[in-house]
Amino acid sequence: MLVIKTLLEKAKHPQSLLAAHLGLSRAAVAQMVNHDEWPKTRDLGALQGEILCYLRETVGYCLGDLDDAFEEWTPTRANAPGSDPQPEVDAIDNEPEKLMLLAKQHLQPGTRQHFGLAGDPFEEVRDADEVFASPSIRYVRESMMQVAKRGGFLAVVGESGAGKSTLRRDLINRIQQQQLQVVVIEPFVLAMEDNDIKGKTLKSNHIAESIMAALVPLTKPKTNPEARFRQVFEALRASSRSGNSHLLVIEEAHSLPLPTLKHLKRFFELEDGFKKLLGIVLIGQSELALKLDERNPAVREVVQRCEMVTLQPLGEHLKPYLAARFARIGRPLEEVIDDDALDALAVKLSGRDQQTKSTYSALYPLAVHNVLTAAMNTAAEYSVPRVTADVVREV
Repeated sequence: MLVIKTLLEKAKHPQSLLAAHLGLSRAAVAQMVNHDEWPKTRDLGALQGEILCYLRETVGYCLGDLDDAFEEWTPTRANAPGSDPQPEVDAIDNEPEKLMLLAKQHLQPGTRQHFGLAGDPFEEVRDADEVFASPSIRYVRESMMQVAKRGGFLAVVGESGAGKSTLRRDLINRIQQQQLQVVVIEPFVLAMEDNDIKGKTLKSNHIAESIMAALVPLTKPKTNPEARFRQVFEALRASSRSGNSHLLVIEEAHSLPLPTLKHLKRFFELEDGFKKLLGIVLIGQSELALKLDERNPAVREVVQRCEMVTLQPLGEHLKPYLAARFARIGRPLEEVIDDDALDALAVKLSGRDQQTKSTYSALYPLAVHNVLTAAMNTAAEYSVPRVTADVVREV
């Protein structure tokens, strides 16, 4: 926590007023003062200068009081010799050493009745219009579409619940809605693991069989490996010359073994003249980024050809995201959840890496849904009209 927070508390000055002055969301200011996490879209020096001017001119501090405004503040034990009294800070404001995420939560019927909800705002996306487009999501979404149309090799990485599967469904839906001549090939990965002890590995033979099944389902694949892969090439080339593009999509790609990752590079290099015959999109959790680390010599030939994009936490887009979710069921967000609850949620879903001592955010859709569902159930149980910060802290 930064000294800024204690200065605002001493003056009994709400963080929300500082957020309004800076033109930032309350969640963004909470990340700044609690975790020293600053918006990447603003110049750090200029932003800190604005805060100092605000503390002087609006809150009323002298210049000498602000020397350590951006330093870390650690509470002093009350019984320490010579210690000065410090402002009380709620335990929830301290950075947790280990972030514990809630298990799957379900909105109770009584909760929907209490808040007057026509449906569950956190149910799965059913239509492309319901996909929330933050800058991070918009970039990943369009990157996937470009690979579908023009070819390429793309790895989409995100934490569990970040929205990767939603973007895959959105991509396939857009291809169908726009009637694009793109053949989507999705190998089944139900039991896929990166070794044959824990499950079944996805090998290049299986990928070849998936391509043949999508392009020429009545043709039996050759048994000889060389003949089979020549057969795959000829099927892709014939389909391409008839006007089709081809997109190989592999979910749970963090479970791909390294040999298969290397083989994918060779699938990607199949071409007819200057035209690539197969675009590839890998979708996986953060372990996929570790496997595709440029420092790993075993996959350097893959890394040099594969673009990696990462789905970022919601961050300052938390409120617009939730507003869009509640708009789906015809209920304004502010009638169910107040702004202070969103600040508390941003703090609750932040943690500290014990090795690097840096903070990180788990403000991903699934984690947000589970916390707010539990908070709404709790609020309904105690007949609280809106979800507040105290309710969020209790779950």
